[in-house]
Amino acid sequence: MPRQYLLFIDTETTGLPARWHRPYAEEWEWPHIAQLAWEIYTPEGELLKAEQAYLPVPAGRMTAQSVAIHGLTPEFLAEQGQEPEAVLRRLLADLAEYTPRVIGHFLQLDFHVAGAALWRAQLPNPLPALPQFCTMQVSRAVRPEGPGRALRLHELHERLFGEPMPRLHDAVTDVAATARCFFELRRQGIISDAVLNGQAPLLLPGGRTTRRFPWPWLLTLAGFLVLVYCLAHG
Repeated sequence: MPRQYLLFIDTETTGLPARWHRPYAEEWEWPHIAQLAWEIYTPEGELLKAEQAYLPVPAGRMTAQSVAIHGLTPEFLAEQGQEPEAVLRRLLADLAEYTPRVIGHFLQLDFHVAGAALWRAQLPNPLPALPQFCTMQVSRAVRPEGPGRALRLHELHERLFGEPMPRLHDAVTDVAATARCFFELRRQGIISDAVLNGQAPLLLPGGRTTRRFPWPWLLTLAGFLVLVYCLAHG
């Protein structure tokens, strides 16, 4: 059996999706990535590679609420950001080289904003074909009072290690904390092989694009043509 490498991913974004089912082609439905970080590990927990980048975002897309959370202003990103396609190509190269299991805390967000970014850059999206795992989904098992709501990343980290994270809402810090939590949950037996392989995979959004085929208009036109034909040959 080939070795299963692990790629942990985290993003900071311009906001949250309003409608998760809409396709990536509907530009305004999906936020942009402001910071992207990923780390690659062996199954035993050895860090092989770490990457991170800031990405500039289009004008008018960064919300004030998001800036208040992660502190990434459009001005900072315009100055420090790297060209998005180049960053995404580095991610794609690592996905192709390691064919890893992709892991995140609230992976649904990272999966979809990365997918939308790949779509905008007209690059292939291998994420749906790769095995995945979300640590947030298993975080309920860590609550001493019994299963309840899923824990935020900093809450999970504090429950597992008894110490706060050094920084919140920074993709580099968050991706390292996600990896640390994952390996501790593995050590404790909370993430067994069955649990690791048991989560339903994330899929591409299934909504239609705004460029829907104009069936109602065509049906009306067809009815009109039939009526004209009947009148002409009646």
